[in-house]
Amino acid sequence: MKASPRNYDYSFKILLAGDSGVGKSSLLLSFISNFVQDISPTIGVDFKIKQLSVGGKRLKLTIWDTAGQERFGTVISSYYRGAHGIILVYDVTRRETFTNLSNLWAKEVDRYSTNQECIKILVGNKVDRDKERVVTREEGMALAQEHKCFFLECSAKTKENVQECFKDLTLKMLEVPSLLESGSVDVKRQILKQKQVDQMPCSGTCCSQ
Repeated sequence: MKASPRNYDYSFKILLAGDSGVGKSSLLLSFISNFVQDISPTIGVDFKIKQLSVGGKRLKLTIWDTAGQERFGTVISSYYRGAHGIILVYDVTRRETFTNLSNLWAKEVDRYSTNQECIKILVGNKVDRDKERVVTREEGMALAQEHKCFFLECSAKTKENVQECFKDLTLKMLEVPSLLESGSVDVKRQILKQKQVDQMPCSGTCCSQ
Protein backbone atom coordinates (compact mmCIF):
# COMPACT_ATOMS: atom_id res chain seq x y z
CA MET A 1 0.00 0.00 0.00
CA LYS A 2 1.37 3.40 -0.98
CA ALA A 3 1.76 6.07 1.65
CA SER A 4 -0.62 9.00 1.31
CA PRO A 5 1.09 11.86 -0.55
CA ARG A 6 -0.80 14.38 1.54
CA ASN A 7 -0.59 14.07 5.28
CA TYR A 8 -0.95 17.79 5.96
CA ASP A 9 -2.91 20.69 4.45
CA TYR A 10 -0.40 23.49 4.86
CA SER A 11 3.34 23.77 5.42
CA PHE A 12 4.45 26.87 7.32
CA LYS A 13 7.92 28.23 8.04
CA ILE A 14 8.41 29.88 11.44
CA LEU A 15 11.53 31.73 12.54
CA LEU A 16 12.74 32.38 16.09
CA ALA A 17 14.89 35.52 16.37
CA GLY A 18 16.49 37.47 19.19
CA ASP A 19 19.71 37.84 21.17
CA SER A 20 21.78 34.87 22.26
CA GLY A 21 20.70 33.44 25.61
CA VAL A 22 17.10 34.70 25.61
CA GLY A 23 15.80 31.12 25.50
CA LYS A 24 14.82 30.61 21.86
CA SER A 25 16.07 27.01 21.77
CA SER A 26 14.41 26.28 25.12
CA LEU A 27 11.09 27.65 23.86
CA LEU A 28 11.32 25.45 20.79
CA LEU A 29 12.25 22.34 22.77
CA SER A 30 9.46 23.04 25.27
CA PHE A 31 6.98 23.23 22.39
CA ILE A 32 8.27 20.18 20.52
CA SER A 33 8.65 17.87 23.52
CA ASN A 34 8.06 17.54 27.24
CA PHE A 35 11.77 17.75 27.95
CA VAL A 36 13.35 21.05 28.96
CA GLN A 37 16.92 21.56 30.06
CA ASP A 38 19.65 24.20 29.98
CA ILE A 39 20.84 24.38 26.38
CA SER A 40 24.08 25.66 24.92
CA PRO A 41 23.70 28.63 22.53
CA THR A 42 22.76 27.68 18.98
CA ILE A 43 25.62 27.94 16.48
CA GLY A 44 24.37 29.14 13.11
CA VAL A 45 20.89 27.73 12.46
CA ASP A 46 18.97 24.68 13.64
CA PHE A 47 15.40 23.61 12.87
CA LYS A 48 12.70 21.28 14.12
CA ILE A 49 9.54 19.97 12.47
CA LYS A 50 6.22 19.69 14.26
CA GLN A 51 2.97 18.36 12.81
CA LEU A 52 -0.28 19.30 14.50
CA SER A 53 -3.95 20.03 13.87
CA VAL A 54 -5.23 23.57 14.42
CA GLY A 55 -8.61 24.94 13.41
CA GLY A 56 -9.49 21.68 11.67
CA LYS A 57 -6.40 21.86 9.44
CA ARG A 58 -3.40 19.52 9.45
CA LEU A 59 -0.24 21.58 9.58
CA LYS A 60 3.47 20.99 9.17
CA LEU A 61 5.54 23.60 11.01
CA THR A 62 9.22 23.93 10.17
CA ILE A 63 10.62 26.05 12.99
CA TRP A 64 14.04 27.63 12.47
CA ASP A 65 16.07 28.49 15.55
CA THR A 66 18.68 31.12 14.78
CA ALA A 67 21.87 32.01 16.62
CA GLY A 68 21.69 35.33 18.43
CA GLN A 69 25.30 36.29 17.75
CA GLU A 70 25.61 39.11 15.23
CA ARG A 71 28.55 37.42 13.49
CA PHE A 72 26.09 34.92 12.04
CA GLY A 73 23.89 37.70 10.67
CA THR A 74 24.94 37.30 7.04
CA VAL A 75 24.16 33.59 7.19
CA ILE A 76 20.84 34.01 8.95
CA SER A 77 19.49 36.74 6.67
CA SER A 78 18.60 34.14 4.04
CA TYR A 79 16.40 32.29 6.53
CA TYR A 80 14.02 35.23 6.89
CA ARG A 81 12.98 34.77 3.29
CA GLY A 82 9.74 32.86 2.93
CA ALA A 83 8.92 32.88 6.66
CA HIS A 84 5.18 32.81 7.36
CA GLY A 85 5.60 33.60 11.05
CA ILE A 86 8.36 35.23 13.10
CA ILE A 87 8.74 35.00 16.88
CA LEU A 88 10.87 37.82 18.31
CA VAL A 89 12.15 36.78 21.73
CA TYR A 90 13.67 38.80 24.58
CA ASP A 91 14.59 38.03 28.18
CA VAL A 92 12.51 40.00 30.71
CA THR A 93 15.53 40.00 33.08
CA ARG A 94 17.96 41.55 30.53
CA ARG A 95 17.00 44.96 29.20
CA GLU A 96 19.59 44.95 26.40
CA THR A 97 17.84 41.96 24.79
CA PHE A 98 14.63 44.01 24.76
CA THR A 99 16.34 47.11 23.35
CA ASN A 100 18.01 45.06 20.61
CA LEU A 101 14.63 43.95 19.28
CA SER A 102 14.10 47.49 18.00
CA ASN A 103 17.74 48.30 17.23
CA LEU A 104 18.56 45.06 15.42
CA TRP A 105 16.03 42.25 15.05
CA ALA A 106 12.94 44.19 13.95
CA LYS A 107 15.07 45.95 11.34
CA GLU A 108 16.33 42.60 10.04
CA VAL A 109 12.77 41.34 9.72
CA ASP A 110 11.77 44.42 7.72
CA ARG A 111 14.86 44.11 5.55
CA TYR A 112 14.86 40.40 4.74
CA SER A 113 11.31 39.10 5.16
CA THR A 114 9.71 38.37 1.78
CA ASN A 115 6.16 37.66 3.00
CA GLN A 116 4.78 41.14 3.55
CA GLU A 117 1.87 39.77 5.59
CA CYS A 118 3.90 37.38 7.75
CA ILE A 119 2.63 37.19 11.32
CA LYS A 120 4.94 38.52 14.03
CA ILE A 121 4.69 37.86 17.73
CA LEU A 122 6.80 39.51 20.42
CA VAL A 123 7.61 37.15 23.30
CA GLY A 124 9.03 38.08 26.69
CA ASN A 125 10.62 34.91 28.06
CA LYS A 126 11.73 33.86 31.58
CA VAL A 127 8.74 35.22 33.52
CA ASP A 128 9.47 32.48 36.07
CA ARG A 129 12.26 34.80 37.25
CA ASP A 130 9.84 37.63 38.02
CA LYS A 131 11.90 38.95 40.96
CA GLU A 132 14.72 39.68 38.50
CA ARG A 133 12.45 41.33 35.94
CA VAL A 134 13.69 44.63 34.48
CA VAL A 135 11.30 44.89 31.50
CA THR A 136 7.65 45.44 32.45
CA ARG A 137 4.74 43.78 30.69
CA GLU A 138 3.49 47.24 29.72
CA GLU A 139 6.79 48.03 27.97
CA GLY A 140 6.55 44.78 26.04
CA MET A 141 2.98 45.52 24.96
CA ALA A 142 3.97 49.03 23.84
CA LEU A 143 6.88 47.73 21.73
CA ALA A 144 4.67 45.07 20.18
CA GLN A 145 2.12 47.71 19.23
CA GLU A 146 4.86 49.90 17.76
CA HIS A 147 6.06 47.10 15.48
CA LYS A 148 2.56 45.72 14.76
CA CYS A 149 3.24 42.44 16.55
CA PHE A 150 1.11 40.30 18.79
CA PHE A 151 2.43 40.04 22.35
CA LEU A 152 2.84 37.29 24.92
CA GLU A 153 4.96 36.61 27.98
CA CYS A 154 6.01 33.05 28.74
CA SER A 155 8.47 30.74 30.45
CA ALA A 156 10.23 27.95 28.62
CA LYS A 157 11.24 26.54 32.00
CA THR A 158 7.72 26.18 33.44
CA LYS A 159 6.06 25.91 30.00
CA GLU A 160 3.78 28.84 30.86
CA ASN A 161 2.16 30.12 27.62
CA VAL A 162 4.59 28.19 25.38
CA GLN A 163 1.91 26.13 23.61
CA GLU A 164 -0.29 29.24 23.42
CA CYS A 165 2.50 31.17 21.71
CA PHE A 166 2.81 28.75 18.81
CA LYS A 167 -0.92 28.02 18.61
CA ASP A 168 -1.88 31.71 18.55
CA LEU A 169 0.73 32.38 15.87
CA THR A 170 -0.54 29.48 13.76
CA LEU A 171 -4.18 30.53 14.09
CA LYS A 172 -3.27 34.03 12.90
CA MET A 173 -1.37 32.62 9.91
CA LEU A 174 -4.46 30.61 8.94
CA GLU A 175 -6.43 33.87 8.71
CA VAL A 176 -4.20 35.37 5.99
CA PRO A 177 -5.05 34.24 2.41
CA SER A 178 -1.59 35.05 1.00
CA LEU A 179 0.08 32.89 3.68
CA LEU A 180 -2.34 30.04 3.01
CA GLU A 181 -1.49 30.21 -0.68
CA SER A 182 2.24 30.26 0.05
CA GLY A 183 1.87 27.52 2.65
CA SER A 184 0.14 25.23 0.18
CA VAL A 185 2.97 25.36 -2.39
CA ASP A 186 5.10 22.78 -0.57
CA VAL A 187 2.07 20.48 -0.28
CA LYS A 188 1.35 20.79 -4.01
CA ARG A 189 4.96 19.96 -4.81
CA GLN A 190 4.76 16.91 -2.56
CA ILE A 191 1.61 15.66 -4.31
CA LEU A 192 3.10 16.26 -7.77
CA LYS A 193 6.28 14.40 -6.83
CA GLN A 194 4.26 11.46 -5.50
CA LYS A 195 2.16 11.36 -8.67
CA GLN A 196 5.32 11.24 -10.79
CA VAL A 197 6.60 8.32 -8.72
CA ASP A 198 3.26 6.53 -9.03
CA GLN A 199 3.24 6.95 -12.80
CA MET A 200 6.75 5.60 -13.35
CA PRO A 201 6.66 2.31 -15.34
CA CYS A 202 7.41 -0.79 -13.33
CA SER A 203 10.81 -2.29 -14.12
CA GLY A 204 9.62 -5.80 -13.29
CA THR A 205 11.69 -6.14 -10.13
CA CYS A 206 9.33 -3.89 -8.20
CA CYS A 207 6.23 -5.98 -8.87
CA SER A 208 5.23 -9.03 -6.92
CA GLN A 209 5.20 -12.15 -9.00
